[in-house]
Amino acid sequence: MSHFAEIDADNKVIRVLVADNSMPNEGHDWILDNFGGTWVKTSYNNNIRFNYAGVGYTYDLVRDAFIAPKCHNEAVLDEATCRWSCANAEHDLPTN
Repeated sequence: MSHFAEIDADNKVIRVLVADNSMPNEGHDWILDNFGGTWVKTSYNNNIRFNYAGVGYTYDLVRDAFIAPKCHNEAVLDEATCRWSCANAEHDLPTN
């Protein structure tokens, strides 16, 4: 299976669909033909674009990464993983 995230004009993920990867272009063309929009491939195993896309994530074109919403003001983006990190142990950060 192939997974694709639809992004809006602000590069926010608005939905993620699964396509049959035995289809040409791993189903990308079928998704475009049936739903329109802008779609970026994502990996359930985090093999590409650092993180599996989720609704509300942002697609960062420069980093070629899906980044979760920032959980609180103290969080800092770890450039190596494109995940939020925080030294404050009281904060629970989402993990993929």
